Amino acid sequence: MRVTVVGGGIVGLATAFRLQQRIPGVHVTILEKEREVALHQSSHNSGVLHCGLYYKPGSRRARLAVRGIGQMVEFCRMHGIPHEVCGKVVVAANQDEVPRLHDLFERGCQNGLAGLRMLSREELREIEPHAGGVQAIHVPQEGIADYPAVCETLASLVREQGGEILTGARVTAFHREAGGWRAIHTAGETSCDFLVTCAGLYSDRLAELAGQKRAVRIVPFRGEYYLIRPERQFLVRNLIYPVADPRFPFLGVHFTRRIHGGIEAGPNAVLAFAREGYAKHDVNVADLTDALTFSGLWRFLGKYGQTCWDEIRRSFSRERFCQSLQRLVPEIQPDDLIPGGSGVRAQAMSPEGSLVDDFHFVQGERELHVVNAPSPAATSSLAIGEEIAEMVASIQ
Repeated sequence: MRVTVVGGGIVGLATAFRLQQRIPGVHVTILEKEREVALHQSSHNSGVLHCGLYYKPGSRRARLAVRGIGQMVEFCRMHGIPHEVCGKVVVAANQDEVPRLHDLFERGCQNGLAGLRMLSREELREIEPHAGGVQAIHVPQEGIADYPAVCETLASLVREQGGEILTGARVTAFHREAGGWRAIHTAGETSCDFLVTCAGLYSDRLAELAGQKRAVRIVPFRGEYYLIRPERQFLVRNLIYPVADPRFPFLGVHFTRRIHGGIEAGPNAVLAFAREGYAKHDVNVADLTDALTFSGLWRFLGKYGQTCWDEIRRSFSRERFCQSLQRLVPEIQPDDLIPGGSGVRAQAMSPEGSLVDDFHFVQGERELHVVNAPSPAATSSLAIGEEIAEMVASIQ
C-alpha cells in the first residue's frame, strides 16, 4: 500500500511513523513545501506537554491529549529527547474566578488526569513563590519538551523504515486515479493508494484542492511572546497558566519555562495578515483577502470585537502586555520583558463565526484531511497519527 502524507510538521511526521508501525509493507511519502520539515507551528510553539485539563470531556481533543502526553513522554525518553515533566499551576487571580477554577478541576478529573489537586494560596506559594491569585490547581503531569528534536527524530525513523520525505514539494493539484490519487507538486508527481493531508496553516485549502467543500476556514492568529530578563527569571519556576474565561475565545497569556533555558511570557492572539505572518508587517494579499471575504470572520469580530481590539492594543504596548501578566505574577514589570519569538496558529473557524474547538478530520474516498489541529496537537501528535493509521488500515 502506498500512502502520501502532505505536510511535514509534527502531525504529518507522526502520522507517517504510525502508518509504518500499523500497516505491514506500507510505503509512505511525505510531501513538504519547505526546504526542511517542521518550520512552522511545530517549531513556533511554547513547547508545553499538555495533558488535557482545559478540553471538553468526551471530545477528541481531550481523549487524544490524555493518551498523547503519555506517548510523547515515552517517545522522548526512548530517544533521548530533552523533556521534563515539571507540572504546572492554573491560577485563579481573584475570587470571581474561583468557581471556574473548580469547574476546571472537575473537567480534569472527568478527562482522567492523574494527581490533580486544589491548592490554597499558601500551597500555591510553595510551588510558585511569586505567583499571585487566591487558589490554584496543580497539574503534575504537564511539562515541557523539545518539539523540533521530536520532529527530527520522527523524520529519521520514517526514513529508516523506508519512507520518503520530499522537501521543496509544494502541492499544486490532486488528481484521482484508479484506486488512488496523484499529487502534482513542485518536485514532480507522486501517486498513492491513500491520501492524507496534515497541512496546518493550509489544511482547508489542501482539502478543497482534493475536492472537499471548505465548510470551515483557517483564519491565522499570530501569538507574540516576551522573554523574561535573566536576572528576573526567579519569578517563575515552571508553568503558570490562567483560568480560561468561556466568554472569550482565547486562553490568555501565561508563563512557560523553556526546555533549553529561559522563561517565556505570552502569547497574545492577533489576526495575522498572512498565514505565515510571524511579524506585524508581514502581509500576503491572497491570505488577507481570503480572511476578509469570509463571513465567519466578520461574525466572529461582531461577537468578540472588543476582545480583538484589546489584543491589538496589547500587541503594541509592552505595558499593557505586562498588566495582563501581573494577574498571574504581580511582581513582573515592563522592564523585565524583552521581545521574544512569535507563532501563527492555524485556527479553523465556522461560517457562523465560532472557533472550531476540537480536532476536525474530513474523510472522503481513500482520503483523510486533518483540517483543524489546534493545541495540544504537538503533545497529541503520536496519538493523532495512531488514530489516522487505524482509519487508513480499516479501508485497505
